[in-house]
Amino acid sequence: MRILITGAAGMVGRKLIARLAKDGTLNGRKITALDLHDIVPPRAPAMEGVSVATHTGDLADAGAAVSLVASRPDVMFHLAGIVSGEAEANFDLGYRVNLDGTRALFDAVRLAGFAPRLVFTSSIAVFGAPFPDVIPDDFHPTPLTSYGTQKQMSEALLADYSRRGFFDGIGIRLPTICVRPGKPNKAASGFFSGIIREPLSGQEAILPVPRSVLHTHASPRSAVNFLIHAAGIDGAAVGPRRNLTMPGVAVTVGEQIAALERIAGAEVVKLIREQPDETIWAIVKGWPTRFEARRSRDLGFSAEKSFDEIIRAHIEDELGGKIAGQG
Repeated sequence: MRILITGAAGMVGRKLIARLAKDGTLNGRKITALDLHDIVPPRAPAMEGVSVATHTGDLADAGAAVSLVASRPDVMFHLAGIVSGEAEANFDLGYRVNLDGTRALFDAVRLAGFAPRLVFTSSIAVFGAPFPDVIPDDFHPTPLTSYGTQKQMSEALLADYSRRGFFDGIGIRLPTICVRPGKPNKAASGFFSGIIREPLSGQEAILPVPRSVLHTHASPRSAVNFLIHAAGIDGAAVGPRRNLTMPGVAVTVGEQIAALERIAGAEVVKLIREQPDETIWAIVKGWPTRFEARRSRDLGFSAEKSFDEIIRAHIEDELGGKIAGQG
């Protein structure tokens, strides 16, 4: 099996690559070749008996996507994109990367005349307020950000190209992935991870929104599991509605902080400083809150059951099981 990953240098891409390198298989099929693409050089894993190649460039550049799919991968994970805050701040760049690059990749597959499984990471940002208490699977996408609009347009392309048989596409609408390791990025949602990640490492964190903000989260572990499950799921069982809202844990920011205190103690929580940011709040207050996600659950997708689980996963995977200053 040959696999192509775009956005391979990003956090989720790196986690997916590590999992594939560890397993050596994808849904029971042996991996024979792995192509990794990003705007910056991705890190190639050591995989015995597997041909690993890295590719660097902009998918929206003329001919870039055509060259990338020339090897006719069996499975494609399209993770490439710029995050919400950056897409809102830079209109032209957001559309070039998140829409033009996606269209170029989809068209390259169409023109090459093969039909791989293509897994696309979309976002719950395709939904916009006002919301019911629980957002059902048939709730109409009405994004209130440029990022959400770019993702919704890409979802429509994925559904149409799948309908035409150009590829077998599955779009997964990711909740906010938390706790993200590493340094903060330009995502408007970055504080959801920051108020957990930084205090656990003994550093101050800024909370720019009210504690009453309700949002849905899943861990990086779950994000990788979503991708792997999507790569092997029966397309006929999914049907024509190719874009699925993933399950997750819906909690308020206050409940996030309470979970952190249960696990790490009151002194760690004191490292969170509340500092309102109207720009971030203007974006976040239009985001969806709690999802039914019945279709994805019925199709076998699963995530954590509590935010405590999400924090513990971060401590195990990123901190060696230890909290700064504790044991």
